[in-house]
Amino acid sequence: MTGVGAVSAWGWGSDALWDGLLSGHTGVREAERFDTRGQRSHLAGEVPAAPAEMASAFPGWRHYSRADRFAVAAAVEACRQAGLEAPDAAAEPLGSEIGVFFGGSTAGMAEGEEYFHRLTSGAQGPARLRLLASQQLNGPSDAVARLLGVTGPVRAFSSACAAGALAIGVALDSLRCGEVEAAIAGGADSLCRLTYSGFNALRAVDARPCRPFRQDRGGLNLGEGAGVLFLEPRSRARRRGVRVLAELMGSGASCDAHHMTAPHPRGDGAAQAMAKALRDAGVGADAIDFINAHGTGTPHNDASEWRAIEQVFGTRAPRIAVTSTKASVGHLLGSSGALEAIATIQCLVAGQVHSTPGDGEIDDSFDVDLVRGGPRRLAGPAAGGAGSPHRAISTSFGFGGANAALVFAAPRGAAVPRRPTS
Repeated sequence: MTGVGAVSAWGWGSDALWDGLLSGHTGVREAERFDTRGQRSHLAGEVPAAPAEMASAFPGWRHYSRADRFAVAAAVEACRQAGLEAPDAAAEPLGSEIGVFFGGSTAGMAEGEEYFHRLTSGAQGPARLRLLASQQLNGPSDAVARLLGVTGPVRAFSSACAAGALAIGVALDSLRCGEVEAAIAGGADSLCRLTYSGFNALRAVDARPCRPFRQDRGGLNLGEGAGVLFLEPRSRARRRGVRVLAELMGSGASCDAHHMTAPHPRGDGAAQAMAKALRDAGVGADAIDFINAHGTGTPHNDASEWRAIEQVFGTRAPRIAVTSTKASVGHLLGSSGALEAIATIQCLVAGQVHSTPGDGEIDDSFDVDLVRGGPRRLAGPAAGGAGSPHRAISTSFGFGGANAALVFAAPRGAAVPRRPTS
């Protein structure tokens, strides 16, 4: 990775995300985008209003869906960090040697809801067809490709909450086989009434900010935003003279084949995805310094995930640091794995693991070393001795039993923050 970009409840940009994660607080607040009366929960990780200059900085901004805006803003930030020219009328298109790989679940659904509301009620002005322009799930990835002039492969993934991580894994495969020279990979999702009401109907949400792995946890909080990585071989980054932030070592995927919404009670599918990612990375479980868990805060997911961790890490499971980004920004559905990949990279670069917001005692059926009360400095690497990089695994599990895991490593000697962290 030579560049990352993020949009989250903490604001527009990866620095805003990192500052929010380091604060130890949650960005989940009372939802304001639509009326939540009658719902079980009234909370969400909403993205604040975009900076005023965004509208003039991006051609077509007015016609983008909310998810499109998150996607292009994060993609441009990632490209700029990677040392590529900012997209404007004078910029060269990125061309056919670069691909876009995006996960998501809602795309322009919120705008589709607005179109239907205007069409049936006559409220808030006419029902413009442009509101449906990004209704398809490939809307955000196509918006990124158009803006940046990417004419290589553009692929959209919708595998529930594992989609963003799966997209990054496919981007890795595409780089390895030589299909592309570089990849823009990640995901974007926006809040909409359909998914908000659906998760409330499933009683999978918490009326309080979510508390992963706690005894009194009650469910998840929905969020929105985007996470984008710029991936390229180390040799290409060296030729271009740009800094390598971290390395994507391997990815793994599996399916529970168990239930439409419930995870496998033993965590078998999740364990399989993590084991595959470790094999793909060429490292053992003893080489992992921390886990950025899927950590939704739902009773079933946290229990299933902990059992998966025990399967993979064995007797070391109680001693490995675990955190959950969702407690800070909410659950970004199809794009959650992408944003959490960035949070994992930021932890590796800074040499410290962000804490998991929320109070309450740890569930006494989990012997989990949950990072709480502030960031935790990473000690010496778990394996490899002095000079070896820290490594982490980030997990994403979704409805239908879709599972994904990504293994990351800091570049050697890179356990220093990109900028002051306190």
